Amino acid sequence: MGVRFESTGIKDEEKVKEILRSRGYSVYTWSDPPGTYYPTHTHPDREVRWVVDGEVVIGVEGKELHLREGDMIELDPNTPHWARTEKGVRYVCGSR
Repeated sequence: MGVRFESTGIKDEEKVKEILRSRGYSVYTWSDPPGTYYPTHTHPDREVRWVVDGEVVIGVEGKELHLREGDMIELDPNTPHWARTEKGVRYVCGSR
């Protein structure tokens, strides 16, 4: 299992989509209101979450990663993780 976290500084939604599409990802934008929590789960594909507004905490491999605007996380297929947002978040999702 692998996890890659990067503070890119890029928070323009269209630019993020362009970058992810150039890497072969199918993309869409998702928003979660304050207080949203997703218990531990997996995805069958490689997944990216790139924050363009707000913030989210993602728990993976025994760590809590705090993603803010311009931060992205990439997860290998079937990597167990959970997520929560206290303030709300909008992010671009990529799958491949």
